[in-house]
Amino acid sequence: MLAKIGAERGIMLSGMTHGLVQADLSRQYLQPADAILITSDLKFMAVLTTLSLGGNNIGVDGAKAIAEVLKVNAVLTRLDLERNEIGPEGAKAIAEALKVNAVMKNLSVAYNNIVGEAAQQLAAAALGSLSLESSTA
Repeated sequence: MLAKIGAERGIMLSGMTHGLVQADLSRQYLQPADAILITSDLKFMAVLTTLSLGGNNIGVDGAKAIAEVLKVNAVLTRLDLERNEIGPEGAKAIAEALKVNAVMKNLSVAYNNIVGEAAQQLAAAALGSLSLESSTA
């Protein structure tokens, strides 16, 4: 409910500021509802390139909320979701988002019990979004 009100009124509820470039919210005991508030704020953050959420407990619902934002966010290039209990369902949501996200360069999802089909989907989406750059000396 608060996330919806914040999004409608342009109010940032997570405590992050508009000009923030990097946010480290690792190991802050964040829950799914916290992740939803953070994603609401990400809609207003035009320069945040790095978001670290490792070592929390955002779970499947938090991962799904982040996935929805990744579909439209054109700035965030580094995302740490390690140790968040997102599981296969959350990984599949992230994989779907990566299919349309053209800017993500570094995604960390270690220690989330992502196995089987979910792991394959996530790997395929990550490989599909890679772009190779060459430099000439």
